[in-house]
Amino acid sequence: MSRKKAAVRVRAEWDQEAGVWVAESGNLPGLVTEAETVELLFEKLRAMVPELLSYSPDLASGFLPEIRVTLLRRKGDHEIWLCPKSRRPIVVDNRIKSRHTANAIIKQAGLPKQF
Repeated sequence: MSRKKAAVRVRAEWDQEAGVWVAESGNLPGLVTEAETVELLFEKLRAMVPELLSYSPDLASGFLPEIRVTLLRRKGDHEIWLCPKSRRPIVVDNRIKSRHTANAIIKQAGLPKQF
């Protein structure tokens, strides 16, 4: 029985002190990098992911040819996420209490789920 393939998932967070985006993957061991801009970060990831997967064909067989990056920057009680569909940043209040507000954010992100 073959297992379901997944995208490489990368979480990138802004490090204010260092002035860089720090990225790491929870499902691709060894993937950790940093860059001063999002564009440079994406360039690095496009090079690093195939290289890491080339070292382990067994691991590579479990991944889709896709990299999903979640950008995150926190400031106070807000986070900035990158919409996976539109690739636009979305500001999210992490203390949301209203389902209507949550649904509006989900709608802006172009996602189908609603509360």
